[in-house]
Amino acid sequence: ETRHTNLPRVYETQNAQTSHFIIRTRKTSQYTSLLNMLSLSLSATRSSMSFLLSKNHHRGSAASLHKGKTRTARRVYFSVDANTPKKNGGTTTNNKKNTNSGKKKESNAYAATVLLPQTTFEMRANSVQKEPLMQKWWLENNVYKHVANREESKENQESFTLHDGPPYANGDLHIGHALNKILKDFITRYQALRGKRVRYVPGWDTHGLPIELKVLQSIEDPEVRKNLTPIKLRKKAAKFALGQVERQSKQFQRYGIWGEFENPYMTLQPAYEASQLEVFGKMFLNGHIYRGKKPVHWSPSSQTALAEAELEYPDVHVSQSVYVAFPIEATLEGANAIKDETLKSTLLDGSLKLAVWTTTPWTMPANAAVAMNPKLEYRVCDFKGEKIVVANDLVASLSETLEDTLTALGEGPFLGAEMEGLTYQHPTIKDRVNPVIVGGDYITTDAGTGLVHTAPGHGQDDYIAGLKYNLPLHSPVDDLGNFTEEAGSELFGLNVLGDGNEKCIEQLQAANALLKREPYEHKYPYDWRTKKPTIFRATEQWFCSVEGFRDDALKALDSVKFIPESGSKRMRPMVSGRSDWCISRQRSWGVPIPCFFFEETNEVLMDESIIKHVTDIVRKEGTDAWFMKDIEELLPSEHKSKASSLRRGTDTMDVWFDSGSSWNGVLNERGMNAPCDLYLEGSDQHRGWFQSSLLTSVAATGRAPYKTLLTHGFVLDENGYKMSKSKGNVVDPNFVIEGGKNQKTEPGYGADTLRLWVASTDYNSDVSIGSNVIKQTSENYRKIRGTLRFLMGVENDFKSKEHAIAFDQLPGFDQYCLYRLEETMKKIEIAYDNYNFAAVNSEINAFTTFLSNVYLDVSKDRLYLGHPSDAKRRAAQTVVHELITNLLAALAPILPHTAEEAFLARDTVAKEDKQISVFLQGWPTKKKNSNNNSIMSQADAKNWEALIDLRSVANLAIEDARNSKLVGASLETSIKVFAEDETFSRFLKTNEHFLKEMFICSEVTLCATLSDYEKKEDREEESKEVFSKSGDSDACAGKLFAAASKASGEKCLRCWCYSNALGTTDAKKHPKLCERCGPIVLDVAPDLVYHQEASNAEAVGASSS
Repeated sequence: ETRHTNLPRVYETQNAQTSHFIIRTRKTSQYTSLLNMLSLSLSATRSSMSFLLSKNHHRGSAASLHKGKTRTARRVYFSVDANTPKKNGGTTTNNKKNTNSGKKKESNAYAATVLLPQTTFEMRANSVQKEPLMQKWWLENNVYKHVANREESKENQESFTLHDGPPYANGDLHIGHALNKILKDFITRYQALRGKRVRYVPGWDTHGLPIELKVLQSIEDPEVRKNLTPIKLRKKAAKFALGQVERQSKQFQRYGIWGEFENPYMTLQPAYEASQLEVFGKMFLNGHIYRGKKPVHWSPSSQTALAEAELEYPDVHVSQSVYVAFPIEATLEGANAIKDETLKSTLLDGSLKLAVWTTTPWTMPANAAVAMNPKLEYRVCDFKGEKIVVANDLVASLSETLEDTLTALGEGPFLGAEMEGLTYQHPTIKDRVNPVIVGGDYITTDAGTGLVHTAPGHGQDDYIAGLKYNLPLHSPVDDLGNFTEEAGSELFGLNVLGDGNEKCIEQLQAANALLKREPYEHKYPYDWRTKKPTIFRATEQWFCSVEGFRDDALKALDSVKFIPESGSKRMRPMVSGRSDWCISRQRSWGVPIPCFFFEETNEVLMDESIIKHVTDIVRKEGTDAWFMKDIEELLPSEHKSKASSLRRGTDTMDVWFDSGSSWNGVLNERGMNAPCDLYLEGSDQHRGWFQSSLLTSVAATGRAPYKTLLTHGFVLDENGYKMSKSKGNVVDPNFVIEGGKNQKTEPGYGADTLRLWVASTDYNSDVSIGSNVIKQTSENYRKIRGTLRFLMGVENDFKSKEHAIAFDQLPGFDQYCLYRLEETMKKIEIAYDNYNFAAVNSEINAFTTFLSNVYLDVSKDRLYLGHPSDAKRRAAQTVVHELITNLLAALAPILPHTAEEAFLARDTVAKEDKQISVFLQGWPTKKKNSNNNSIMSQADAKNWEALIDLRSVANLAIEDARNSKLVGASLETSIKVFAEDETFSRFLKTNEHFLKEMFICSEVTLCATLSDYEKKEDREEESKEVFSKSGDSDACAGKLFAAASKASGEKCLRCWCYSNALGTTDAKKHPKLCERCGPIVLDVAPDLVYHQEASNAEAVGASSS
């Protein structure tokens, strides 16, 4: 034993015929080197050697050699001539005191004639170390570039473009990023395998408030922060964004994502910014861009307007709601227009009030009207001596809410339309008299009183009603969310979401207008970045008038394919109900809106020449030029004379306009497919990037920018809960790939295991991940890798051009396996085409299970024990060759590192006409026989399926025999079978020669009738124990029967089959070999002679591996 860290540990035991070495090492290079040394040593001493490699948990004698401990070891068995000289000059003798006598099984010289699998494709993936090397190899060999530039000169070259939605360049990637990018990579790699020219340009959203805030937060000195100029802030923001892009790019590439990472698109790039301004210019010239004052979502915490996509709605938000009474002014003119007598009389005596309800008391200073639904029924009610108007259907519920009875007055209800035109006194602003108006369907009896407090400066429906009735646009709130002087001295300076809201309630109380206040839990918009509440506030902004092209946008969606189809039902209502899009932001870090204002009048100056001139400057110098150059330089020649009377605009564009213009900034700028084949993002992008891209593209070009929209759900923990740092259930994709500090307790599984998890999910809905899910996925990965390794091992001496057998000359079972392969590949192809990766994963798992449990299990005998050039063995290798080629193609999009490693490890076997990469090899062609027909008919395939079912019945019988201790292995059995179905029975007769191989037994008896099957053995065999089973098959009619009993004859030391003809080939040299193995050994090892002393040695057969 050596304890040197660079050498394996070696243990030796000896007897007269055999030396056993146990080599314990984790490094394959050491293992191989030691085998070479052993081979050289034995050659030098003229000794013969045969060896068998295995890796198992060896117990018993192997463990005893290491002080009783159980270890994982690799074994090498080799036999040495009895006269081999030892180092001390003596000879090996029959030492009865050997350390392993009676315990250790002796080796078998016939092992050298067994054709065991050999491949450099290791079972241990070692993904943490190997995957980065494979990614480096892809780059060095320009694999992606070969795909992206594939036959560019060919006009009809089919191409595929998946346009990447840009993630925000801020912070490390999370598991949702991994899900998204890996799904995209599945698609692009598959399309590359199909021979298409594929370009994938990753992108980043690099403008906007979060980056600006990061820069400001990094400046600790408040004075420095206060004096930071826009251009200095922009320089710092650009540097920060580029650093984040570089960081995220490395993380994406570690997932195995390929694409143009050396030349990505970023919204801060001058060419991209210029293309964005081109889109803006087209929309402006088409009449879809205007400036106006209207209520928008405003974030006091960010001091900027927000788009709908920049909002989030927490599960719990509690507002202080109030019920308020507005006194109606008593006028004879108003009363004469009313038909309802009760309403008219209460109006004339001056006691009538309107009851309204609101969850935003701070908007009361902006109240300009009370709106009623003209079709709803209302009622005058007595409430604590006051006469109030409420919706008729709410009388009962309001009595409960207001904690006092509302008594309906008069003979019946009246319609809301009767009160239109009446006026009322504002309860807290004495000089303001407002009208009663009729509103739309937004006035319901779902909550409140059925009458709506209307403040056009603080609500979208209110604003629309205000336009109809020419109502004033009161909005006495500043950028910080504080009341301005317009709100009155008592409210001035108070924050509307804090003290200002409470003060408004106090004013209503003091005016005797407050009927009730109560907390109200509801959904409320929050700034998605600062996580703080927003408000609706009327400000001067730039808008995109969706109304002008809404119908065109909806029509464009008719030509778009949605996956899943429910996406259409989700997105269309969002577009049809969308209000005008506020595209301006009050920030420095973004693309400026190229407009100027006259100093004296505040009138806007912007036209086609200005937009084009600024765009040309930006394309050369970037948008920093807008902030750095003099106004005269930014103006075209026809406007330069006005420079002294102008100021430049300071608003920048909404980041959703940035990313929404990517169809022009990437697809058109880089000469890619437009519209592109696919957009793939999370389902939340129906109201985000999908919609902003649609609106900009339709407004500028009249068409949608994409042909297909594919969405995925969100990632939850394995218990179905949303991930949260506070809950400690966040799964970091980098941790899954690389592991933790302690690799034993926190192993790294590699990117391919993470990718296999993605492929196993139903990603159209929410998906789950956790440690248990990853462990299970890792086991599935090991099974796939193990199957690949075995296939490659038995292909090791096969050259397709020399050894392949025509498909129509293959044995039936081999043709059936190719038939199954063809059917599986059809399903996989359909699944890939429909982006159904879970179905791909399912088909691969099902097929590899069939291979392991049936085809390879049955074929091991001829692969291991047949003559190297035997036709049956070459037939199996022909099938194996096709299996590997097809499986690598099917696996490559999902497990690219593994597939490429296996592809490169095929060595000389597969180097005939092969490309440098599995991704350049192409998708396998459909298998046909020499007559250009399908490999097998469905009728023939049904018979083989029935035989597999009969094999399962036989296995049950063998298992019973094994449990009863009658036999130890299936090769010790004799199987008797019968099938009731006549067609299948004839098939069995035709393939009777194959049944022994199919059942992995030593004898098979095919019975023609059930009575033959049930017939007792000859008299001298009446006591023979038999275990019988029966079963059904979907592939044939009637019952299937199989019985297992002990096989006759003796055991062949090479194949372990039982035979009555041992030694018939050469009784002197090989008395213990069967009639099949004898000729093979004489041919492949003519000098090998069986030693009688080793008659109890255990042979190494196919099933031992």
